[in-house]
Amino acid sequence: MHFTLKQLRYVEAAGRTGSITNAAAELNISQSSVTAAIDSIEAVLGFDLFMRTPAKGICETPSGREVLTLISRFLDEAHLLESELAAISGDPVGTLRLACYATTAPFVLPPLLKEFARRYPGVRIKVQEGDMSAILGLLANGGADLALTYRQSLDAHFDFVPLFRARPYAVLPADHALARNSAVSLKALSRLPMVMLDLPLATEYYTDLFHQFALEPEVAHSTKTAEMARALVAGGFGFSILNIFDFGNVESKSGFASRPISDNVHAPFFGIALPAGTRRPAVVDRFISMADELAANGAFSDLVLTPASDTGP
Repeated sequence: MHFTLKQLRYVEAAGRTGSITNAAAELNISQSSVTAAIDSIEAVLGFDLFMRTPAKGICETPSGREVLTLISRFLDEAHLLESELAAISGDPVGTLRLACYATTAPFVLPPLLKEFARRYPGVRIKVQEGDMSAILGLLANGGADLALTYRQSLDAHFDFVPLFRARPYAVLPADHALARNSAVSLKALSRLPMVMLDLPLATEYYTDLFHQFALEPEVAHSTKTAEMARALVAGGFGFSILNIFDFGNVESKSGFASRPISDNVHAPFFGIALPAGTRRPAVVDRFISMADELAANGAFSDLVLTPASDTGP
């Protein structure tokens, strides 16, 4: 049997994304190229990898599922081999596949990507965003080398390198009486309508903050993005709680105010998640080392909002 690495990558992407269209968009190639790769491999194997349903994408056949598992493992080993061979000759080259929790991406990615590109210009970085469940899925199925996320979302299948603690803070309408205070308590917030960030694992975390003090938040609105949460707060629809501080937003012009929470609340670690017990490509180790160095030098300190008396991590 003769398959090219390119054909295997096309087929793997189609199976992982569940769509020839999505695979073509991800790989920046034509849909006909993906279709041709699938047809070629199916012809050699003598059976179908996918069932194709018009307007519904593709679905793996039972045999196709087994083949795709083998292809995914092989591509992981090929990716590792490429990285290690490149590292022997000097600075790493190739592709670093990076997943990032979507609500944090605009804030944590810029310093990391800028510095990594400066140090290793030969490495192409492929960034994928999603909620915490989605990016952990990418890690688990080999779609990403590492992920930037919160430690609370992880189980024993993942290793974690902490970068900083992301302490939760309150976002209030700028003209609200509580915004005049330097910090605000959860008890005071529980009396107001809440704009909840409605994402997997996030909702449970924010609700548990109140339950820790025997309080119940009054959720009036929900949204999938931090940007919309801030907009609803600015419109006077309630308060919200977030973890990554938008230090670049001029609050006086935005209609909202950010205030630390005065209670001793749980501040989750934000950092780098990786599949546990696997060999890492050299380019991944270089990225982790660089990120850890940036964190030690305070590159993420502007993303954390704490009470004036709180000098801890």
